[in-house]
Amino acid sequence: MAAQKSMDKRLGLIGKNIAYSFSKSYFAQKFKQEGIVGYTYENFDLATPEAIPGLLDDPTVFGCNVTIPYKEVVMPYLHNLSPEAQAIGAVNTLVFDAQRQVTGHNTDGYGFQRALEEAFSELPERALILGTGGAAKAICYVLQKKGIAITTVSRTLDKAQLTYAQIDAKVLQQHRLIINCTPLGTHPNIDACPELPFASLTPQHLLFDLIYNPTETLFLKKGKKQGAQTTNGLKMLEYQAEKAWELWQV
Repeated sequence: MAAQKSMDKRLGLIGKNIAYSFSKSYFAQKFKQEGIVGYTYENFDLATPEAIPGLLDDPTVFGCNVTIPYKEVVMPYLHNLSPEAQAIGAVNTLVFDAQRQVTGHNTDGYGFQRALEEAFSELPERALILGTGGAAKAICYVLQKKGIAITTVSRTLDKAQLTYAQIDAKVLQQHRLIINCTPLGTHPNIDACPELPFASLTPQHLLFDLIYNPTETLFLKKGKKQGAQTTNGLKMLEYQAEKAWELWQV
């Protein structure tokens, strides 16, 4: 048994403090249900970016997903970027070729677009993007392709168009689609959420939270209380994971 396991192609998720992630269990279930053998999937929980090169040099590693906080940090360590990853400026999937050359891809955009279109039948003309990290970049890329105007929000103006303190009822009235791309509210810190004037939300608002653990974040709960339509990031996770699996099979 040990000899067989050593021959398995190792897949995994690169991130920091990622015990909350569903990726490992998602792929374990996929392998079992579809009878896929010869692969394992694990969490590559790295305390610092300096640990990335050692992992990429490990000959047993066949492919990786990448999550917070390394979607941008990992890029200098890669040999190539797909056109979409280059355009977005962040990666979430790494593919190794036979020569151990590593190409960075971004399947977040694909996953987000499919999940967004399934959740909401009609989309407004403007969207408010909470956060400016790698995930937010993929979301902005998708929305801009769809012709939706975006306004980015961060704690400081050097990274975004607005700060949270500048968001008032008028801003919310102008942006009926609000997407949380921050980790605020992720398990185990489920009592946290972006600071918004939630009382100004209406049933015409659409709230998308990229977080999927817990299934309903405080951000979504507060929106639902005002009648807003809400959805979490589980479908996005599933769609981007399946697209990553396709890339690893090429």
